[in-house]
Amino acid sequence: MTDDWVEGTAKEGDLVQLQGSGYKSHILRLQAGAVLQTHRGVIRHDDVIGQKWGTRLQSHQGNPFYLFQPGLADLIREIKRTTQIMYPKEISYVMMILGVGPGKRVLECGGGSGALTTAFATMVGEEGKVYSYERKPEIQALARSNLARVNLDSRVVFKLGDAADGFEERDVDALFLDLPNPYDYLVQAKASLKGGGYLGMLVPTVNQVERCLQALQHHQFAFVEVCEILLRYYKTDWDRLRPVDRMIAHTGYLLFGRSVDRLDALEEPEEVEGNGGEL
Repeated sequence: MTDDWVEGTAKEGDLVQLQGSGYKSHILRLQAGAVLQTHRGVIRHDDVIGQKWGTRLQSHQGNPFYLFQPGLADLIREIKRTTQIMYPKEISYVMMILGVGPGKRVLECGGGSGALTTAFATMVGEEGKVYSYERKPEIQALARSNLARVNLDSRVVFKLGDAADGFEERDVDALFLDLPNPYDYLVQAKASLKGGGYLGMLVPTVNQVERCLQALQHHQFAFVEVCEILLRYYKTDWDRLRPVDRMIAHTGYLLFGRSVDRLDALEEPEEVEGNGGEL
């Protein structure tokens, strides 16, 4: 058994994904002597420890499970939740537009169950920091648990607080508001953002978008964009390739802007790649 082979195996303490063929996956941390109970049979952790990634395993009933290292999208889909979470299709775009990366300081308000928090914490790395505000202690407790489960809680500062009271942090690189009325808290957001910092928001209705746009102009945010992310999957039968029968379509409108010191007279934005036009 070579060192390369050992490095490619699941070890005790690893976070693993056991994916049933066409069925719900299970994400768990391996512990010697522990047992996973599923409706498709029992899997002993001891039978998983030492196996290569990608190995096909079987429950005691003979049902197949594949051993994977979970990706970020897997962690988000399987997260324990008491609130509606953002989907990977929105989260990935938010990460890119807000410029979230290693060493960045990111603030979110309306942390919920911690899906977006998980993505932020993954992307900022060991040198970055995420500040997560939430009003309800019981919801934040679940977010803490979810982040601790994937060993990302050390990158997050959890704070109980209301957006109306403002945020303690200053000069953060990016700030995201996942609130029913984010347009009411742009003064607080601007006070915490660094000059030129990124602001993002998510709202479900056009009426809220209109109010957000007015507030963004009033509070000196430039280069504003509004979009929604639609993602359609296809059936993987090459003889009958077609879209799947159902899709998660509209889940919310995303709004983005940059904090500036002064807005010039409102001008019609040029159509560039990223806001619906061509270069």
